[in-house]
Amino acid sequence: MSTATPVLTQIDAHSHLAVDTDWWRGAVIYQIYPRSFQDSNGDGIGDLGGITQRLDYIASLGVDAIWLSPFFTSPMKDFGYDVSDYKDVDPMFGTLADFDDLIEAVHAKGMKVLIDLVISHTSDQHPWFVESRDSRDNPKADWYVWADAKPEGSPPNNWLSIFGGSAWEWDSVRCQYYLHNFLASQPDLNFHNREVQDAVLSAAQFWLDRGVDGFRLDTVNFYFHDAELRDNPPLPEGAQLTGVETTNPYAFQHHLYDKTRPENLQFLERLRQLLDRYPGATSVGEIGSDRDVIATTAAYTENGKRIHMAYSFDLLTPQRSAGFIRETVEGMEKGIGSGWPSWALSNHDVVRVASRWGEGAAQDRFAPLATALLTCLRGTPCLYQGEELGLTEADVPYDKLQDPYGIRFWPKFKGRDGCRTPMPWATDNAHGGFSEAEPWLPVADTHMNRSVARQLDDEHSVLQRTKAFLIWRRGYTALLKGDLTFIDSDPETLVFIRSHEGNKVLCAFNLADIPAEIDVAGLSLFSLNAPGFSGRLDGGKLRLPGLDAYFAKVL
Repeated sequence: MSTATPVLTQIDAHSHLAVDTDWWRGAVIYQIYPRSFQDSNGDGIGDLGGITQRLDYIASLGVDAIWLSPFFTSPMKDFGYDVSDYKDVDPMFGTLADFDDLIEAVHAKGMKVLIDLVISHTSDQHPWFVESRDSRDNPKADWYVWADAKPEGSPPNNWLSIFGGSAWEWDSVRCQYYLHNFLASQPDLNFHNREVQDAVLSAAQFWLDRGVDGFRLDTVNFYFHDAELRDNPPLPEGAQLTGVETTNPYAFQHHLYDKTRPENLQFLERLRQLLDRYPGATSVGEIGSDRDVIATTAAYTENGKRIHMAYSFDLLTPQRSAGFIRETVEGMEKGIGSGWPSWALSNHDVVRVASRWGEGAAQDRFAPLATALLTCLRGTPCLYQGEELGLTEADVPYDKLQDPYGIRFWPKFKGRDGCRTPMPWATDNAHGGFSEAEPWLPVADTHMNRSVARQLDDEHSVLQRTKAFLIWRRGYTALLKGDLTFIDSDPETLVFIRSHEGNKVLCAFNLADIPAEIDVAGLSLFSLNAPGFSGRLDGGKLRLPGLDAYFAKVL
């Protein structure tokens, strides 16, 4: 073992963001759910002005970009994922001027802004759909997926909605069925129509011209459907169902024909051509419930051709063993080719990782460890608001539920409201400093003791440890853009090396609550002072306390 001080490749704060069109590789993206971040006008709902008010806090976390969940004009049947105007801000969240102010303020702090682009479907209140349903021969008649009933009146095929029931809704105006992969009030656009593609690309260009730095692409594999409307076959024999899949028959099908169609690749190339006109603009796609997610991710993120990166739900499941994580990451590494993954442990659609993976664990130790692991994987990490506080899933009673998904499948599946409750900013406020009015969802009592105000003054808090680690991480290019190679280690530990242009950093994580010992006698290591973690090198042994980590320069 060497004790010589190594030469480290370091980068300065946000300086790389201004000059590097590949800034997104390894950048930390902080997801903001606007309804629940900060209310600035006292109506109980978060808004753009509230986000602007909290930018000092966001910048202090050491993140590189923010991703805003939808704020477009919408009837809010699915809380903004049902867009009725792609080129305006819903009054609930503010105005276009408020958005412009936010963009300017974010950029002034050296960060980037990504926004949700929800183009697989619209609201049924969008003018496009209103016109489309009016007749079978109007200019937008073919902008949505319409089909005649079978002779006995049943839907055209067996496709199902993720939110329950048939994916087809009868319309008494056109006397035809229309396709909706989600709510009946979210009709699917017909991407086989070139005019539809042009229209959604125009919406994307509108926001790029206003200064956004890219898009998170909602359900990016849902854009095209099978033009022949063939039935989906049943799930292959032996396929495992987990979590909400066991209560939702959507998971019983093998979704060959209603999504992940080959025509999608050509549209993504058109989208990439638009993005490439804006240097540094990027895109991260959400690949929803795809059974061949690695191949899909590889195709969608082929370097320079389509979208820049994509994430799936592979690490957003209840499975959390070290073996499962290694198998998932190694599978992606082997199969992604020239593409680039994005990783997340929490978002606005799943149970928070502190509950899903950390139930029963000491959250003050588990939460910083989970964030460190997430941000050290090869790829671009997305950190969901509240993860930096160690927030657990909130228990929202049935009479307070807002999520139509949860209401539909209650009580076995409680929906997504538990991860969408408002941010707790203060402890001495009835609504956690989020709003002076009754919030749209209640602030969880269990979150009050994890408020920002309470954690700011405690250097050992989850918040302070997370901030310190993310800022420290920026100093090592290998952790941002390097290759990843796993090293065999004891069960419930993960050890890998990130390598970039001759610089190598070893990362070791103990996911168990008991100490672990790892043999590293074959490596020459120089210990790095990663804040908040106490693993240590002892001769040829690496000693990790429970729920702890260790980082070293590989010489």
